[in-house]
Amino acid sequence: MDQPDHRAYLFAFSRVKGIGPVRLRLLQSRFGSLAAAWNADPQALFTSGLDQKSIAALLEARKSIQPQEDLQSLTERDIQVITWDDADYPKLLKEINDPPPVLYVRGHLTSADAWAIGLVGTRRATVYGREVAETLATELARNGITIVSGMARGIDAYAHQAALQAGGRTIAVLGCGVDIVYPPEHRKLAQQIVEHGALVSDYPPGTQPDSQNFPPRNRIISGMSMGVVVIEADERSGALITSEFAAEQGREVFAVPGNIFNRSSKGTNQLIQKGAKLVTNVNDVLEELNLSMVASHKEAQEVAPENDVERLLMSHLSHEPTPTDDLVNALKLPTEIITSTLALMELKGMVRQATGTSYVVAREERAPYLQKPYEGD
Repeated sequence: MDQPDHRAYLFAFSRVKGIGPVRLRLLQSRFGSLAAAWNADPQALFTSGLDQKSIAALLEARKSIQPQEDLQSLTERDIQVITWDDADYPKLLKEINDPPPVLYVRGHLTSADAWAIGLVGTRRATVYGREVAETLATELARNGITIVSGMARGIDAYAHQAALQAGGRTIAVLGCGVDIVYPPEHRKLAQQIVEHGALVSDYPPGTQPDSQNFPPRNRIISGMSMGVVVIEADERSGALITSEFAAEQGREVFAVPGNIFNRSSKGTNQLIQKGAKLVTNVNDVLEELNLSMVASHKEAQEVAPENDVERLLMSHLSHEPTPTDDLVNALKLPTEIITSTLALMELKGMVRQATGTSYVVAREERAPYLQKPYEGD
C-alpha cells in the first residue's frame, strides 16, 4: 500500500469514534493494510477483535467518509494531516504511550519545536499570574524555546501572546478541530499562531469544542514538551491534568509558587509539596532541562546528526550516572571517541554530565508522584 493511500485511511479511521491507537494497530496487523480493514465485512471485523459498538461506528462512518477525496479537501483548506509514520511527526510526542495516530495542523511544525516547554494555568488568572506567564514565555522564547499551551482564556493566552511578541514560536493544542477558533475572541491570536507556529489537534476538522475533549488533549500539550510549567491552578484546574500527564510521560513538572490565601495558587502550591520543581525565574527551567544553550544545541544537531556511536551510547545510559570508563569497556571503542561523542551529545541536549566523569540521559524518567487531579478549570 503506497504512503498516500495509507495516509488517507489513517485519516479516515481517526474520524471513527471508538477506534484509537491500540485498535488501529490491531486492525493493521490483522488485515495487512488499513485500506483492507476499512473495507472489511462486519464478521471479519468482529473476528479481528473489534466490539459491536466500534463495528457499528465504522459501518456508519463508511456512509459519509471518502478517504482520498476528504484528505484532498483538507489540503485545499491548508490543513496538514501528519501521521505517526511521517518524518515530521513531533519526536517528543511519538515517545509517549499510544501517541495520536493523526495530527491536524494549521501552520507549520519545525525541527526547532523539539525544544519546547508547556506553559499552562487557570482561565481565571490573577494579575500576578499574567505577569509570570508573560515573563516566562518571553524569556523562554528569547532563548529559542517553543511555547506550547492550549489557547484557553487566561494563562494559556498570555503565554502564547508573549511568545509571539518576543519573536518566538508557539504551538496551541486544541480541544476542537483546527478549523474552529475557541474561544471565539481568540480569532486574531489563532491567526498569529498559524503564522508563527501551529494550531494542532487530534480531533478531525469540524469537531466542535466540548468539555470532554479538553482533558485528553492535555496529554498532547505535555507530550510535545520537554517539561510543563504550571503557573496558576486551583485544586480543580485542568492544568493539573496536564501536569499528571507530564509526570506519567516522564517529563519534568514545574510549578510557580503563589499566595497561600489565593484559590488560584492552591493547586500549584500542592504540586510543589508533592515534588514538582519550584520556579522563581526562567533559569530554574533552563538549567533543569539543560536548555541554557539551545542555540548551540540546534547548531550541533544540524552539523552532526545522530550516528551509530550515539545510538550505542544512548542504549548504555540511563537516569543513573554511568562512568565514562564503563562506556569505553562496554563498547570497546577508543576513549577519545567516547568522550568527544558525549560532549557533542551534551550540546545536542541528549545527555548531561552527572559528575566529572559520568553521564546520564538528559530527560530522565521520573516516577509519577502526582495524584490524579480533579477535572474542571
